[in-house]
Amino acid sequence: NVAESTIADGQRELGLREGFDIGLEMSGRPEAMRDMVANMTHGGRIAMLGLPAEEFAVDWARIVTSMITIKGIYGREMFETWYAMSVLLEGGLDLAPVITGRYGFRDFEAAFDDAASGLGGKVILDWTA
Repeated sequence: NVAESTIADGQRELGLREGFDIGLEMSGRPEAMRDMVANMTHGGRIAMLGLPAEEFAVDWARIVTSMITIKGIYGREMFETWYAMSVLLEGGLDLAPVITGRYGFRDFEAAFDDAASGLGGKVILDWTA
């Protein structure tokens, strides 16, 4: 959640000195993309799955000189990304920290308000509640 911590904080917690090799940007938020670019290793790859609400500036000099590849993912190719994510999950990746809201489906308006606020991470609607 970019409202509470930075990618650099996560990098330090993981003991990474050179940055991340792969980044998945799913929020569409400009500050998340800028933070990700600033914390990628040389030759890193970023997959953009989130749709920004409007255009925003990025540090193209950093992207070019660090040889960062940015790829937009939409439609069919999302399935390949989901498969790669399932491999990470089966390997023990814990997504609990990014889930900041859980709502029963009847509380969908509150869930959408939470998601639209930009203050949290991912919001889950529980269809069994």
